[in-house]
Amino acid sequence: MQAAYDGDEVATALAAQLKAMTFADRPADAVTALLIDAVAGWAETRGWRVYRRAASVLRLPPPMQHQHSVIDVAVARPAGPPIAIEVDHGSRKRTTEKLIAEGAAGRIPILIRWGGRKATDPPAPVRLITIDVDQHPGGRFSRAPLRPPPPHSGAASSDAVELPLDC
Repeated sequence: MQAAYDGDEVATALAAQLKAMTFADRPADAVTALLIDAVAGWAETRGWRVYRRAASVLRLPPPMQHQHSVIDVAVARPAGPPIAIEVDHGSRKRTTEKLIAEGAAGRIPILIRWGGRKATDPPAPVRLITIDVDQHPGGRFSRAPLRPPPPHSGAASSDAVELPLDC
């Protein structure tokens, strides 16, 4: 049962790191690269080994069945199972299949899906992290910092004031 708890803990910590990110006016490929860099940096700060575009346990479909698919980020930890992370803007079936295979091989599979669309939960053991991103015309994307609403100005009283109507 420790592996499941560890996986949830890892996904929660990574989600907190990614949800604090902001960026402006980036094309889709740049947003994906930015998220992959953030994942790698998050893992490296913990002293874990990071492998970008690491070989997956899942092979490619024919005619390339002798080659393995790749994982965006693979993480090796001295204590605990390895982590397999995919960053995706869409919802490709192949990505989910790859992460399910990684989970079956004893890795913690995490899918980071970014964008503004509602994400469907992948099947267990895949953990989903969603990152809301605003899309702008021209295929550009931004993520603004979350800010509290500004304080209200005016009278401190909540008494209603009757305004004159000029008809």
